[in-house]
Amino acid sequence: MENECPTPVPNPNGILTSPVMRPQRRFGDRFIPTRAGNTWDLTSTMHFPATGVYPLNSEGNSKNSTTMEAQDSFDNSTSLYSYLLLNETLGYQFQSREPKRKVPANRRLFHYDTADRAARNDAFTSSPFTSSPISPQSETLCMRAPRKVTRPRIHPSPFKMLDAPSLQDDFYLNLIDWSSKNCVAIGLGTCAYVWCASTNCVTCICDLYESEDRVTSIAWNETADLVALGTQSGLVNIWDPAAQKLVCVLTGHTGRVGALAWNGSQLSAGSQYGRLTQKDIRAPDTDSKAPTNPSRRLFGHSLEICGLKWSPDKAYLASGGNDNRVRIWSPHSNEPVQCFSHHVAAVKALAWSPHRHGLLASGGGTVDKCIRLWDTLTGLALHKFDTGSQVCNLAWSKHANELVSTHGFSNNEVVVWNYQSPTLKPIIKLRGHTNRVVYMAMSPDGEVIVTGAGTNDETLRFWKIFNKVKRRGEETMSELTLHRKF
Repeated sequence: MENECPTPVPNPNGILTSPVMRPQRRFGDRFIPTRAGNTWDLTSTMHFPATGVYPLNSEGNSKNSTTMEAQDSFDNSTSLYSYLLLNETLGYQFQSREPKRKVPANRRLFHYDTADRAARNDAFTSSPFTSSPISPQSETLCMRAPRKVTRPRIHPSPFKMLDAPSLQDDFYLNLIDWSSKNCVAIGLGTCAYVWCASTNCVTCICDLYESEDRVTSIAWNETADLVALGTQSGLVNIWDPAAQKLVCVLTGHTGRVGALAWNGSQLSAGSQYGRLTQKDIRAPDTDSKAPTNPSRRLFGHSLEICGLKWSPDKAYLASGGNDNRVRIWSPHSNEPVQCFSHHVAAVKALAWSPHRHGLLASGGGTVDKCIRLWDTLTGLALHKFDTGSQVCNLAWSKHANELVSTHGFSNNEVVVWNYQSPTLKPIIKLRGHTNRVVYMAMSPDGEVIVTGAGTNDETLRFWKIFNKVKRRGEETMSELTLHRKF
C-alpha cells in the first residue's frame, strides 16, 4: 500500500532507524541550555594587591612622571575577573590583558553542547594531581603583571599667562570661573571681565565704580548665557554677557557675597555673616514668607561662607565657612543633612568626585593645612592628609581618579594628587606664583586649569594638568551593550 509505513532497517551500529528520517545529533535548546557542563564553582571574586605609585624626589617631581598605573586595584581585579570568566565559561584562551578581539567565523555563539565543554574541562581537571581549579591559560593570565599605560608628562610651567591687575588677595572670595562655552570670567576690583579662549578677546561686562561697589564672587550658569556677580554691598547681579545687560538684582544679604553656585535656574549665595540663600532667578525678588516664595534661607553657618559646590547629580550642596564647618544640604530641607567639624580652620576648598557617588574632598586654611575625604552618604571621614600649607582650592579630574589643589601660605604651589581609596599620593608639585594661589577654575574639557594670585603677582596662569583617556573598548561599543553611554 502507498500509505504503508516503511519498514525500519538496521544501521551499521545495529540500531533500527527509519529510511526516511536520518539520525541527527541533538543539541540543547538555545533558550533553555543544559547546565550539566557549567563550572559555576570557578567564578569566584578575586582580589589583587594595589599597584604602586612613584614617589616624589627632593624637587617635588615624580621619579618617573611619564609612567604610572592607569587603574587602581579594583579596576585591575575587575578586568582580570572578566577575562577569567571568558576563559572558564565561554571557552576562550586568553593569556594576556590584550587578547585578539576578532571572533572566529565558524564560532557558534549560541552553541550549548555539553560534550565539548566536558572534554575541555576534563583536560585539566580530570587528573588527581591538578591543584588549580582553572585552566592553564587562566593561570598564565593571573601570573602576568597588570597592564601599564603611559601617563603624559605634566609640564612644570604654565603654557599661558595673562595679567590680572587689581586682583584681590582674599582667601574668602571666589573671583574666577570657566564656563561651558570656554570663556573665563574674572572680577578685578569694581569690574568684571570675560576672556574668550577660542578668540583670545577680552570684554568688560560691567563696572561698579559709580555705585562704589566691588566684585567679590563670580559664577557662570550651566548654559553659559548668564553670569552672577556677588558684591561687597551684599547684592547679587545677574548679567547677560553677550548683550552686556543687567538681567536682575537679587537681595537678601547684609554682608559681602563671597560664594555662588548654580543649580539650573536656582542660584545659591553665601555671605559674610553666615547667611546662605537659594533663589530662582525666574521669579520676582521678594522677601515675603509665603509658601510659594521661590527663595529659601538655610541656617547652619555662624561665620562667613567662602565655599559652595553642588554635587555632579545636583542632589546635594556642600558649603564651607569660616566657622571651620562643612555642611551638606538637600534641596528638600532647610536643615543640613550632614555636618563635618574636623577642620580647625576656614574651609573654602570643596570638590565632589565625578567617579564615586557621595565622595567629597575639602581643604582647610592656614591653621589646618589638611585635605579631608568624606563619604557624605554615610557621614564617615575616610582620609586625612596634611599638605603642609594653606589649602585654597580643590578640583577633581573628569577623566581619571586624580585631584588638583592650590595652596597659599607658605608654599604657593599647585599639587596634583593620585587618589587610591582611601589615600592620596602626590604626583607633581608646580610652582610659579609669587603669592598664594587663592583662585582656580577648570576648563570645560577637564584638561586645563587656570590659577590666579593677588598682590605682588596679579597674574592668571594656565596649566595643562589632565588628559582625556579613551577607555579600551569604547570604539567597539555595541548597541546591545546594556550599560553603554548615550
